[in-house]
Amino acid sequence: MRRRHVMPFGATLDAASGAGVFRLWAPAAGKVSLELTHDGHRRSHPMRAEAGGWFGTTVPKAAAGARYTFRIDGRISVPDPASRSNPDDVHGASALTDPLAFQWSDTEWLGRPWEEAVVYELHVGTFTPEGTFNAVIERLDYLVPLGVTAVELMPVADFPGRRGWGYDGVLPFAPDAGYGTPEDLKNLVEAAHARGLMILLDVVYNHFGPDGNYLGEYAPQFFDPGLHTPWGAAINFGGEGSRAVRDFFIHNALYWLEEFHFDGLRLDAVHAILDDSEPDFVTELAAAVRDGPGRNRHVHLILENDKNQAHYLSRGRQLRPVGADAQWNDDFHHALHVLVTGERDGYYEDYADAPIERLGRCLAEGFAYQGEPSRHRGGKPRGEPSTDLSPAAFVDFLQDHDQIGNRALGERIGALVPAHALRLAVMCMLLAPQVPMLFMGEEFAASSPFLYFCDFQPPLSNAITEGRRREFASFARFRDEKARAAIPDPNAESTFTASKLRWEEVAAPGHRDWHTLYSDLLELRRTRIVPHLRGSRHAGRFAVHGTGLAVDWTLPDGARLALRANFSPAAWTAPKAAGKVLYPRGAAADQVQPWGVLWTLEADD
Repeated sequence: MRRRHVMPFGATLDAASGAGVFRLWAPAAGKVSLELTHDGHRRSHPMRAEAGGWFGTTVPKAAAGARYTFRIDGRISVPDPASRSNPDDVHGASALTDPLAFQWSDTEWLGRPWEEAVVYELHVGTFTPEGTFNAVIERLDYLVPLGVTAVELMPVADFPGRRGWGYDGVLPFAPDAGYGTPEDLKNLVEAAHARGLMILLDVVYNHFGPDGNYLGEYAPQFFDPGLHTPWGAAINFGGEGSRAVRDFFIHNALYWLEEFHFDGLRLDAVHAILDDSEPDFVTELAAAVRDGPGRNRHVHLILENDKNQAHYLSRGRQLRPVGADAQWNDDFHHALHVLVTGERDGYYEDYADAPIERLGRCLAEGFAYQGEPSRHRGGKPRGEPSTDLSPAAFVDFLQDHDQIGNRALGERIGALVPAHALRLAVMCMLLAPQVPMLFMGEEFAASSPFLYFCDFQPPLSNAITEGRRREFASFARFRDEKARAAIPDPNAESTFTASKLRWEEVAAPGHRDWHTLYSDLLELRRTRIVPHLRGSRHAGRFAVHGTGLAVDWTLPDGARLALRANFSPAAWTAPKAAGKVLYPRGAAADQVQPWGVLWTLEADD
């Protein structure tokens, strides 16, 4: 099988005729020409002006691998914003590709139901020593027996420099050449499917990075100067000219799902997509996915959304998602983080007053904040009611790239809390009905930090380094200038290499037992809990007993699952739960050890 997503912009190669079709939306340009280089010969081709600010041309003879740029008004040459490949980084020429040259063999793959998801977030550049798509393939056989069912890649769209998190991408259709070719990424997707793994991609539709974005030179309508995000002017999703902008990103989503056969997308920070039109961009994108690739296979959309907007997660007939499948549940992370670390700075202040209660509400009802005022946000209401949503609408995690990497020293939670507290947190998360997510290496208590790193050039690099250190000046630990100077420089290569996983730790003392814990719990989840989750609604209730938490769920087939968690150094005689003890094996039905859990299940199986 061969796959290509058809787009109204960018470059398309007709392999049969050898013609190349090139289109660019440049409403602020007077004239545009195509500069095409092949076999060492460079030719300029005038592009005809079309209605609505479009320019296009057809070159009768073109070939895969040919390099091209667009010349704007004779003053600047820019890469294709819809480039499928940019081998020489974001300022270099784009490369013409032939997606139909790749022969797919995963024709029988239809994906997996979301209720089966155990997500493993990874950064391609630091997951392996090589830091490539091909090297990730070599580790997939490690993830399967661990119990992972879905790999989630942090953004791979072309970003400036040789290293970065990916959230500063400027060419959303081009896999970063530092990780490999588009064909290498397709090989990774196919290899995941061959092992029964879903593979998801993190995409960024709320901003472009600060280096290498040329859209303002010829399409300033891409941005709304009247709306601002933390990264500058907002992308124009609702103003004049926004149709072309919306189509650009909707086609990007469909491109990854169709041409690369990804099983889903994680949409970064949709709360920073400023759009009050009807339907708004997120709703329109979800509809395009459901009516497109989602009609014939399992395709999943996951949101990051600080606003806790439950309406994006609504279900329709047979409890199938109308919009997104799920949202990363920051509330769960923050409440549990406060409980085991005692930290109360920043957004953690919203959970410090009643962390056990807020954790219980997350487990039983979805969000901790469902319209209540947020102290961290100046008393403004946050969230929408979530009690009628499926537990699968929430992705729960103890660690992710933000919660580690946004710390000054990139410490993982294992470096912040004693082992007994971390074990309790892990045991609460992995058997709950919500979808669990791991951040690479957490399953073996990786000692490597995950630091913020990038590869910008001066003066931008200097500004980022200084800004990063200034950001932590309000923290007591970094009020001293010398302490701030010890914060790793994001632009230093050593910061990047320090963040790479040390795979030899998996079998080492102090790490092996954590791996065993994760794999044992995930096997228990797969065999005893997942079979009861299909179509589940949030039929949960919780109660706080001092430092103890009791949560009870009724699952869709009538099975009853219960958690008793003891956040105390003393044993707890907990309210007795229905069913037989699921974990830990051999425990009494109402006795919870210090910093321990008790899981029970009443079911017919």
